[in-house]
Amino acid sequence: MTSLLAELFAPGRFELAPGAAFAAAVVAAAALLVLARRRRAPRALAWPALAEARAAGARRGDPLGLAAAALRGLALVALALALAGPTRLGEQPPETRPGLDLVLVLDASASMRALDAEVAGAWRPRVELAREVVARFAEARASAGDRVALVAFGDTAFTLCPLSTDGALLAAALARVEAGMAGNATALGDALALAVKRAAGGSRAGEGALVEGPTAAPREGRLVVLLTDGRANAGAVPVEVAAALARANATRVHAVGIGTRGEVAMASPTGGRELRLARHDLDEETLRAVADATGGRYFAARSSADLAAVYGEIDALERTEREAPPRPAGEPRPEPFLAAACLALALELGVARGLARRVP
Repeated sequence: MTSLLAELFAPGRFELAPGAAFAAAVVAAAALLVLARRRRAPRALAWPALAEARAAGARRGDPLGLAAAALRGLALVALALALAGPTRLGEQPPETRPGLDLVLVLDASASMRALDAEVAGAWRPRVELAREVVARFAEARASAGDRVALVAFGDTAFTLCPLSTDGALLAAALARVEAGMAGNATALGDALALAVKRAAGGSRAGEGALVEGPTAAPREGRLVVLLTDGRANAGAVPVEVAAALARANATRVHAVGIGTRGEVAMASPTGGRELRLARHDLDEETLRAVADATGGRYFAARSSADLAAVYGEIDALERTEREAPPRPAGEPRPEPFLAAACLALALELGVARGLARRVP
């Protein structure tokens, strides 16, 4: 409210259309005339001892009543000006808003069918637990003001959801993630390179173009959270090259490795009851190197409880603010006038119902 009212006193801040301004002036003048006529109308019988009352110090006028009428007139003028369509002149300084450009990368290879995740008291495939935890994390960050994107990968990497603050859209995209949907292998480098491109594309400075020159220190605002349970064995981009690309584009990467060591039971890709044992070893050394090279951290989630705790820790670590684009010239801006009208009406009620209240 205070900032809106302060805008009214900035010189040359608003412009009114000539026709609308004239109409607003006519409406305001008519309203003030009606109020003045009502103030002059007799409201009571003549007091027989008027001379004695004046001699005792009674005032002829009613300053509180006049103040209430003036405040009501001011509110009407402010409303008329708001209806006149005021527009902002010149660009305003950019506002600071909370939020990151956050890309969530989710492994959807065949190894994510491993039955070592506990969901609602039952052992379920890893992908179901990952989907549930990442969905909660994405919804919370989008609600906090982050723009969140989703990348899934297997043999190839693809974007399931671009940068968005729509929690429902992110939830719908995550619900479509299934193990094996992008192939059975793990194109880790391709997934990371695509995530860096999506994060850079969300920045006003980047305009979607990746930087491939000298490395730069990671900065606040761009973040990739990469979740996988295996090691890179497919794709065209080596993991080391993708990590260098992330650092060159000032994108921090947190890597999350999930799954138990050794052989684990695998769910059938057809949904049947037959199970088989398979071994999928996590490449922790590579994931830790990626995180270190970009200024991020590596997190290991060996159990179902670990994964939720890891994303909770990342949520606590990553809080920042960014500048929103400046508001353009010519933008409709009736809010300061509406705020002034509300304040005038509130003061008028306070005077009329409080200070000037009469006993019937």
